[in-house]
Amino acid sequence: MLRVAHQERSASELAAAAGLSASAASPHLKMLREAGLLQMRVDAKRRLYRVDFARMAQVRAALDELWDDRLEALKGRAEKPGERRPTRRGTSA
Repeated sequence: MLRVAHQERSASELAAAAGLSASAASPHLKMLREAGLLQMRVDAKRRLYRVDFARMAQVRAALDELWDDRLEALKGRAEKPGERRPTRRGTSA
């Protein structure tokens, strides 16, 4: 996505930068477009892509909220005195 952060890029440019064929890159670009992370416009025979910064900000906010919730849960567990947690193998720590 960094390749399209500052200017529009064609699908073939993005595919080449990723080391993919155009046909291999196409489903990835489609998925990013359908997720709202990329915008696409047609210019003659080329499809030009750019980042949708408003949508990216929404994704970032959602990830920040999720991360904050997980950190709070971890903090709560760490602050409980004397509580022992099993290790991955099922033995006590």
